[in-house]
Amino acid sequence: MEEMVTIPRLEYEGLQNKVAELQSKIQELEHTISLMKGGRDSRTSSISPSHDIGRSNRISLRKPSGKKPGGQIGHTGHTLKMVDTPDKIIDHLPAVCQCCGESLQDVESVTFIRRQEVDIPPVKPVYIEHRAHLKVCPLCHSQNKGLFPDNLQAPVQYGANIEAMSGYMSVYQSLPYQRISGMFKAFFGLRPSEGSVDTFLDNLAQKAQPVYESIRERIQQSEVVGSDETGCRVNGKKHWFHVWQTHLLTFIVSFASRGHKVIEEYFPGGFIHSFYVSDCWSSQLKVVARAHQLCMAHLLRELTNFIENLKSDWSTKMKELFLSAIELKKKMTESDYLHPTLEVTALNEKLDELLAVNFSKFHSKEQAFIKRLNKHRQSIFTFLIYQNVPPDNNASERAIRNVKVKTKVSGQFRNKEGKGADRYAKIRSVIDTTIKNGQDVYSALINLANGKIVGIPE
Repeated sequence: MEEMVTIPRLEYEGLQNKVAELQSKIQELEHTISLMKGGRDSRTSSISPSHDIGRSNRISLRKPSGKKPGGQIGHTGHTLKMVDTPDKIIDHLPAVCQCCGESLQDVESVTFIRRQEVDIPPVKPVYIEHRAHLKVCPLCHSQNKGLFPDNLQAPVQYGANIEAMSGYMSVYQSLPYQRISGMFKAFFGLRPSEGSVDTFLDNLAQKAQPVYESIRERIQQSEVVGSDETGCRVNGKKHWFHVWQTHLLTFIVSFASRGHKVIEEYFPGGFIHSFYVSDCWSSQLKVVARAHQLCMAHLLRELTNFIENLKSDWSTKMKELFLSAIELKKKMTESDYLHPTLEVTALNEKLDELLAVNFSKFHSKEQAFIKRLNKHRQSIFTFLIYQNVPPDNNASERAIRNVKVKTKVSGQFRNKEGKGADRYAKIRSVIDTTIKNGQDVYSALINLANGKIVGIPE
């Protein structure tokens, strides 16, 4: 027989309230676990695709284009072509007749068939000796000595081309110092130490400083600027890389924090002339700009998460609206931006209708999402008002992704006071800007190493 326990009414009611509170908390946590664990991958958040489990089963946010895979009609292909004047010719002559065995040694060839192979001969380093001569003036008998170039400071040192190649392999190809040193030994018979490679990169970064500053100044005056950031490790501690970019320029910064301080330091005046494209990170939204554009790709990922894990009808409708706006952007002509079209007006009205929903019973994450959209309502469809403003910040994500590639291949940055990360940011900024302007990366680094100005087209 069960024993009856008597407790005061107030205590009983308090326990009932506590149980109800815990049940509500459990339900909230179950939803949160579903959103944070079950739904967080590269489709539903800003998590890198490399962290996805079962990546082969990912479903892209992109809609099928309807085009066949591979090269499209009109695409210019590239194939290996023969040269008219080869560097070396090797003749393959038949020795005897395959029919009767008669010698063909003295028989002239009727014709021949050509085949060519392209190869690289062994590359040997060139030792260049500089001699500073001493001459005595025949008139006053004073001694006059020739001057060495400023870059020659030691009796024997490596040249500018080796410096440029080190920058190419470390910053562009993401190789660690040990592999770079090993490659020089295997290919050229040289033995630069890892410390020498570090010195090469330090010299290259110093020479890149004027170009780096020029890129920063030009970005601040650009019409459309995108920005993003990503974390990394420097000497075992959390660090951040920030990027600001346009269609022709890329400016990368290594900084100890993710906050707004980095923007104040490098762009103290903000971007008063620019349309600023970013995600919803608070530091980005604090930037003074002509206007802001929220990254639609980020918003679509969050909506996909709500749809898949909360079965949210509201999120489904908002996602369809955003996709319709992006499709409309592709069809708009220059004249459509001069006067709002009926389609743009209808999309804005639908957006206002969805944002006015009573979301009190929605999941807390979805509530926070709607509040954020209401707070930054004027920054959602900026791309439908101004022609050159993109709907997403994908270009910035591509620009910052190289940092992740570098750290995956080479590991963290290990230098005093974060110098390695800072050097990488400067050299990579020059490299990415070079690529955007259709110039050859290695040629640009050669010019940089030789102290020549790397031109950035206006």
